Amino acid sequence: MTFTIFIAFLITQRLSELYVAARNKKWLLQHGAVEYGREHYPYMVALHTAFIISLIAEYNLRPYVTVNYYLIALFVLLTCLKALVIANLGPYWNTRIYRVPGTPPVATGIYKYIKHPNYIIVIAEIAVIPLAFSLYYTLVVFSLLNAAMLHVRIKKENEALAA
Repeated sequence: MTFTIFIAFLITQRLSELYVAARNKKWLLQHGAVEYGREHYPYMVALHTAFIISLIAEYNLRPYVTVNYYLIALFVLLTCLKALVIANLGPYWNTRIYRVPGTPPVATGIYKYIKHPNYIIVIAEIAVIPLAFSLYYTLVVFSLLNAAMLHVRIKKENEALAA
């Protein structure tokens, strides 16, 4: 039951993020934003979709799963940190990479101390979520895939920030 509630929450959270991103996209485009890294975005969406599918599949295939409520609590903390990141960026936050020419990068809040806090949170989520339910195959596979994706994505985001 815990896993079902958790997955429902995770899917709702991710869909909410896509809603905010779509709303912010309109604002960004109205303000002349340029998109970077468009070519890798479908792969990123596929990666995060496959991550959720893998969680569900591995959970259902394992004969015995332990639930670590401390890690679920850590995930809740990560969710709060992600909300802080989204609030810090305001209309500039997106799942895509947009840059409004002539605007300086956000350097307030958490961005005063960390250059890419959202990616640190995502790395932690991809580790914490499977560990909370003893889903080790998902942990290893998606940690590696996410590392490859972030290598491409951070490079593109740095290009956008330098523009």
